Amino acid sequence: MNIRLRLTVLSFLEFFIWGAWLITIGAYWFQNKQWGGAEFGAIFSTMGISAIFMPAITGIIADRWVNAERLLGIYHLTGAVILYFIPDVNDPSAFFWILLLYMLFYMPTISLANTVSYTALKNSGKNIIKDFPPIRVWGTIGFIVAMWIVSLLHIETSAKQFYVAGTASLLLGLYAFTLPKCPPTHIAGENKTITEALGLKAFALFKIPKMALFFIFAMLLGAALQLTNAYGDTFLHDFANIDAYKNTITVKYPAIIMSISQISETLFILAIPFFLRKFGIKKVMLISMIAWVLRFGLFAYSNPAEGLWMIILSCIVYGMAFDFFNISGSLFVDTQVQPEIRASAQGVYMMMTNGIGAWLGSRISGWVIATYYTNPDNSKNWPGIWTAFAIYALVVAVLFAILFRHKHNPNEVQEVRH
Repeated sequence: MNIRLRLTVLSFLEFFIWGAWLITIGAYWFQNKQWGGAEFGAIFSTMGISAIFMPAITGIIADRWVNAERLLGIYHLTGAVILYFIPDVNDPSAFFWILLLYMLFYMPTISLANTVSYTALKNSGKNIIKDFPPIRVWGTIGFIVAMWIVSLLHIETSAKQFYVAGTASLLLGLYAFTLPKCPPTHIAGENKTITEALGLKAFALFKIPKMALFFIFAMLLGAALQLTNAYGDTFLHDFANIDAYKNTITVKYPAIIMSISQISETLFILAIPFFLRKFGIKKVMLISMIAWVLRFGLFAYSNPAEGLWMIILSCIVYGMAFDFFNISGSLFVDTQVQPEIRASAQGVYMMMTNGIGAWLGSRISGWVIATYYTNPDNSKNWPGIWTAFAIYALVVAVLFAILFRHKHNPNEVQEVRH
């Protein structure tokens, strides 16, 4: 089979697994189980907790002892077993620990899949910069397809969504063992300190004021991303409790409506090089932050009928909000560090956004919603919730504009010198 096609299947399944439950788990939590909001914030923190340390540990294992493609297969097969077990959990505390266990195995597979793809493309004489992006786009398509399947089968509030994800994880786990070999790269006798192996050298970047500020704001935006992942689908589902909206397309197929966000994401990826070259990282990040304000603000005043245009526009804006922060930020970090710490610097960036930022966003938002925006009948004050999130994003944007200093030079690739 053509190597590009093989890697496309890998990328598709990798994110199909996540798309089958990530956006709809809120609907399952609140509509099916009818558990509390504070505990739900803890559920989404599992991604942040696992992203803080598991990718680094897995990277060391793949570098020193186990083929990356085999480790990818083992993790996904283990994850499939856990996903099949989740529907039997009937206690919110137990659900947290089971999902945390699953995320400890799933989160590292994202970087493992990239490692396998990069290695296979290099060994086949391909150009990674040219050939990998079209392969990675199929990951987002897989995420969208999973959302559509779950929505069209009307299992957004059902435990069956975990069986869909588990089956895909089982398939990918088996498929991974057929992928090109990606053996450990550690050389016996190589002198490498524990600090270097764990990528801790990159933490020296926090001594540089500009980079320290950048990582802090990346963490704050990572928190914003968790807010929309955690509550977007649940927000649309709650309109089913209002007679005027319960038969609208949005309420019947909320995951399909939310998938517009991912479709938009695939399009804005193509615009990143132009915006970075034209405006520089500070303005691009500011655009992202304003997009987050619009994402949340449009939700605050929308509804599935005459306000449907605001929901759709919010989903379109999401593509800019996510890509201009997540991908542009990663590219910025790469241009600001010395070559020998580029990989570990990316690890720090992931830790700040998908790790600490995601964990804080999940925990704090869950507590705030349960304390200030949950009505006595356990319904949610969604306009208040989204308005609060919009104000949060606006405050972050204003502080970033004032505090972050970086002079843009479109022809310069800067390097931080220690």
